[in-house]
Amino acid sequence: MNATDKNDPQPGRVDRPEEGLRRILAPNPSPMTYLGTNTYIVGEGRVALIDPGPDDPAHMAAILGALAPGETISHIVCTHSHIDHTALAPALHQATGAPLVAFGDSTAGRREDLVGLQGLGGGEGVHRDFAPHELLGDGDTLHGDGWSLNAIWTPGHMGNHICLAWGDALFSGDHVMGWATSMVSPPDGDLGAFMDSLRKLEPRTDRVFYSAHGDPINAPQDRVRELLTHRQGREAEIRATLGRDAATPRALAQRIYTDIPTGLIGAATRNVLAHLIDLTDRNLAEPEGEHGLETHYSLR
Repeated sequence: MNATDKNDPQPGRVDRPEEGLRRILAPNPSPMTYLGTNTYIVGEGRVALIDPGPDDPAHMAAILGALAPGETISHIVCTHSHIDHTALAPALHQATGAPLVAFGDSTAGRREDLVGLQGLGGGEGVHRDFAPHELLGDGDTLHGDGWSLNAIWTPGHMGNHICLAWGDALFSGDHVMGWATSMVSPPDGDLGAFMDSLRKLEPRTDRVFYSAHGDPINAPQDRVRELLTHRQGREAEIRATLGRDAATPRALAQRIYTDIPTGLIGAATRNVLAHLIDLTDRNLAEPEGEHGLETHYSLR
């Protein structure tokens, strides 16, 4: 086992952000995953593994190689079931016998009223066959060998998303990250739930958030407030633009997101759609028909 500088993550290397915690960065960098997925090992001896990551043989070898002689994985815990978090979970379960633990499968906690809407599509990156062996509901605690993880249900990025409290640290998954805002992509993402989940985390006093992508967040309460303010600002931009004339999510994204690469406009469009659905839920906007990427929306 080779543990090195926690401030310079490299794929496959074992970093120790603090005592009792190991991090292995998966080799899956992208515009949506930043440097890659952070897989965490909690404890010593019989350990918990958080977010196995992509189905990659090198990452699998790095995880198993991070274990000291005689160590075993007792639980494989997933913050949510996007494939960059869970694709390796079945193989890791087969290799270790450890149960997969999560809030639920990929349909758990999602808004059924949005599923199947014409033109909406969605589900990019969702692990549709994800099937946990044990469920960890809001407020439930998973106990292990000298460690415990308390689940906080934080839907929004995905319906089955949970954060995990470990002492005065929190594994925040994709809900709170330091390098970027979270993607909220209907039908699996829900902006109203995302904002409620941020408000649920806001009064906490955690020392640090360990997100699934990027560096630790050492001022987590400030970051939560920053994300709330960012989303409120984006809503104001959308409402101001709609105040001039009705528009589709795609047209709004092109007008508002003027500082991003063109390849990310699709993701921006889905974020705008999430805002429009939330505005409709709050009787502040109205679609001309059912929700969709090409639907025209206007202010009420």
